[in-house]
Amino acid sequence: MAQETISSEVIALISYAIFFTLALFTVFIIFFATFQKRKSQLLREKIEQQRAFDAELLATQQEIQEETLKYVGRELHDNIGQLLVLSSMQLKVASSAVTDEAKSKVGYATDALKNALEEVRALSKSLNSDVINNLGFEATVRNEVERLNKSGLILSQLDITGTKVHFENKKDEIILFRILQEFISNTLKYAEAEQISVQLDYQEKMLIINLEDDGEGFDLELAKKSSGLINMEKRAELLNAEFILETSKGKGTQLRLKYPYKIN
Repeated sequence: MAQETISSEVIALISYAIFFTLALFTVFIIFFATFQKRKSQLLREKIEQQRAFDAELLATQQEIQEETLKYVGRELHDNIGQLLVLSSMQLKVASSAVTDEAKSKVGYATDALKNALEEVRALSKSLNSDVINNLGFEATVRNEVERLNKSGLILSQLDITGTKVHFENKKDEIILFRILQEFISNTLKYAEAEQISVQLDYQEKMLIINLEDDGEGFDLELAKKSSGLINMEKRAELLNAEFILETSKGKGTQLRLKYPYKIN
């Protein structure tokens, strides 16, 4: 009997030990799971706060840049443009007072000034966001392509498919156009391209923009930290637009943007 009592006590003690261990383990698991959940929540909140901060910072930078470009555009149109007009008028007056032999040279200079004035006016329009708002995205893109062709720097082509859509948010038009400008600027600076094509495809819920040049291309991995590429990507993020850039040495560069002007 005594042995059976001892055995029962040992079994009970072992059971208590097992129960206590399981209870302790369960408490630990619950505490660990709660800690991990709270940690994940704090991490998500931190990420969201950082995203919100980055978006606000980018929007502020965008606004400052637009104000700067607007100022430069106005200065080009009002001041530089007026100086070119005045110079052209003075050349016309001068042409009447020079010999016939010199008149042809004055005529060439007058034509050059006229072309410069047209270029300045076209450039001022592409820089001034108020003009972009008034004209709309598609008309502004047309003007930019025409400006490039007149400049003789590169042969440009514009193709448009689908039914034109008027964006609800005018700021989106400006941001999209700035991405297009950045691509063109990089092409002119670095690509040594002869042609650039711009395609606008209006679909039911999105606008697909395809930009392509026949330039030298570049190593995308090496260029990922460049300010131009970062600016384009960040601007696309502001619009929730898909940004696809493809390039390689000797094969040109292609940028594909998918801008959702209809969410639902």
